[in-house]
Amino acid sequence: MKIILSILVCLSLQMCSQVKQPEKSTSMENSTTKNNPYYSRTDRTKLNVPNSEWKKILPADVYAVAREAATERPGTGKYNVYDEKGDYYCAVCGNHLFRSDAKFASTCGWPSFFEADKEGTAYKRDSSYGMERIEVLCKRCDSHLGHVFNDGPAPTGTRYCMNSVSLEFVGDSEKAAK
Repeated sequence: MKIILSILVCLSLQMCSQVKQPEKSTSMENSTTKNNPYYSRTDRTKLNVPNSEWKKILPADVYAVAREAATERPGTGKYNVYDEKGDYYCAVCGNHLFRSDAKFASTCGWPSFFEADKEGTAYKRDSSYGMERIEVLCKRCDSHLGHVFNDGPAPTGTRYCMNSVSLEFVGDSEKAAK
């Protein structure tokens, strides 16, 4: 009986440690963009959309993180352990945020980058939860992406610690196929 129990425990631990890669989309559209009239990968015009409107458009998990500054659990995000070459965009509005060349394995539990698109990101002071941090926002739609810290690798020394749910990835291979 102990042997069977040990085997079951080992198998369940093995299944929990499997990292699932994000499913590759076959088109430039995902579930967030289908009903979102504000989504564009080319328009950088500042959006002024009330949260009541975003709540109607966005999936609940995206809304909670992007519009209410929630945080996904560490180690659960689809881009945490992901190394395909391409670009990361805001899942809410399509604004360009990061290039995969700036992504690194920080082991903090969230996808991390050492450099952001200066035209795509904005920053504000975040004093929530008794901490002093710098919040990273999408410059186009003001959606919460994560936080930036001064403990990253060279050449910048910064670590953009992002929520996967706030990001959308488009691989170089997908763009080349278009």
